[in-house]
Amino acid sequence: MNETIVSKTAETTPKTGVRRRTKRPKPTKRGFGYLFARFIAYAFFFVIGLVIIYRFIPMPATYLMVQRAFEGDKIRYHPVSLRNISRNMVDAAIAAEDARFCYHNGFEWEAMKRAAKANKAGRKLRGASTISQQTAKNVFLWPARSYIRKGLEAGYTALIELFWPKRRIMEAYLNVAEMGDGIFGAEAAARYYYHKSAKNLSPSEAARIIAILPSPRKWSVKSPSGRVSRRANRIVRGAQTVRSSGLDACIYK
Repeated sequence: MNETIVSKTAETTPKTGVRRRTKRPKPTKRGFGYLFARFIAYAFFFVIGLVIIYRFIPMPATYLMVQRAFEGDKIRYHPVSLRNISRNMVDAAIAAEDARFCYHNGFEWEAMKRAAKANKAGRKLRGASTISQQTAKNVFLWPARSYIRKGLEAGYTALIELFWPKRRIMEAYLNVAEMGDGIFGAEAAARYYYHKSAKNLSPSEAARIIAILPSPRKWSVKSPSGRVSRRANRIVRGAQTVRSSGLDACIYK
């Protein structure tokens, strides 16, 4: 009997024993929507992973540090744990930047509304950004103002409030905030301005460093203007209130 010759993709029918050809399945085409969704998913898990990692380890650098280095600044950055930063510095930061730091979830909605109204009126209002928001911007993002950056800042703020304790948020803030030309963080600032460790800063020394944060490259710690001196004096008094009223209770229990 002659043999029936067929291709490898053929199969045998159960009744007749005769093989018949079958079609190979066509590969599924991946559209742009699918690829975009995968990209978003990978980006989301990368961001979550980075936030979790930075809860436990110091940031090696920030976008602003790299930018300043390219501009020619000598970068001074010495990250330390919060136990090696004076409580005077912590209380000064709360007094000057975010009095309700221990009591909000990362956002001060009323302050944001006031800032929005001021912006519409053509006035710049400082104080709308919480320490949590500033930390999110300083650690993960770039300094330029835009709606995209503000949106990302809000997302990162929510994530660090979810995954980081308040103590870690304050620690990161005081380690990466720009405090002079190429000077980042409390330890670098204390060494540069006062030749001591950040854990030994006095109330007035801490207040003077915090006082320049609105314009750290224009205002001086070593030769403060009258404006900086007055602001520093207000911060000293505010820091005393922070401590006596327990406004730093989420850090010093």
